[in-house]
Amino acid sequence: MPESPEVSGLTPRSIEELTQAAVQELEGLSDQESLEAWRVAYLGRRGRLTLMLRGLSQLDLEQRRTTGALANQAKRTLEERLERRTREISEGELARIGLQDSIDVTLPGRPMALGRLHPTTQILREICDAFVAMGFGIVEGPEVEWDHYNFEMLNIPKGHPARDMWNTLWIDYSNEAGEQPMLLRTHTSPMQARVMEASQPPIRVVVPGKCYRYEATDATHEWHFYQVEGLAVDDGITFADLKGTLYEFARRLFGADRKVRFRCDYFPFVEPGVDMSIDCFACDGRGSGCRICRDSGWIEIMGAGMVHPRVLAGVGYDPEKYTGFAFGLGPERIAMLKYGIEDIRLFYSNDLRFLRQF
Repeated sequence: MPESPEVSGLTPRSIEELTQAAVQELEGLSDQESLEAWRVAYLGRRGRLTLMLRGLSQLDLEQRRTTGALANQAKRTLEERLERRTREISEGELARIGLQDSIDVTLPGRPMALGRLHPTTQILREICDAFVAMGFGIVEGPEVEWDHYNFEMLNIPKGHPARDMWNTLWIDYSNEAGEQPMLLRTHTSPMQARVMEASQPPIRVVVPGKCYRYEATDATHEWHFYQVEGLAVDDGITFADLKGTLYEFARRLFGADRKVRFRCDYFPFVEPGVDMSIDCFACDGRGSGCRICRDSGWIEIMGAGMVHPRVLAGVGYDPEKYTGFAFGLGPERIAMLKYGIEDIRLFYSNDLRFLRQF
């Protein structure tokens, strides 16, 4: 755009010619940047029309009235044309954007991305639902636990060799008051003692929660994992009640045709103790080249047993009157068996390719 020359003469004709030239130039502009440049060139402090208006002082009174009125009208005309052209360009830009982003109502809607439950959460709910249907309640407990509940109340005193079964993560904290040592719980079994301390029989609860152990991770071991503890205490509970409850659980979770097997095992807080297995659902118990049961025909899914009399006595129950059973299982292990997952580390890898399968 040419620079504005100093105005040596001011006449109605020069004002009209300037107005026509400015309007013609304005109509050829198509963006906001060029509009601003036009405004500065004609209406700015040193714009062509502004300098022309300053020449009014050089005219006599009569010429100043006539020419001044024409100059002011020219200024209003240019300002109105600028406003209109600015609006036209803005509306044109909005129309182009609208065309680009317009909605075609004939197209099918885009499906919303939905989240889903983690496979561990899914299997936890299935396990808890199975026991809730049999009259069990659900309770939770602290993940940071005292040695008193994690070991002592479960018939595992200091120096007992059974403590070596749990690779414990101890918590370093000030213990000037002589309190019990603190740790990250190694199992959900401490809730056996806590529930019995806080209530009287009959008791039927399952305890889902996370546990921690100081051990190397591999395809079948994690340093943190979930566990579901179960406890039933009442007058006259027998081993037959334990077998019937866990058999019904296996049928609900793995199918109505499942067979179960109990074998003797050792856990300090139960007596007698057993491990429970189900017949392999992958090979129907035949054990023929099966990667799930490794040709044994059986899959171990949990440990269980009758609550030890010392545990009952420790919470103030009369072991001559009350009996009970307890059990514990790992949801990740159940999920691995049920869904054919070969590496437990996949549960905590946050890999969406894995998680989207469930």
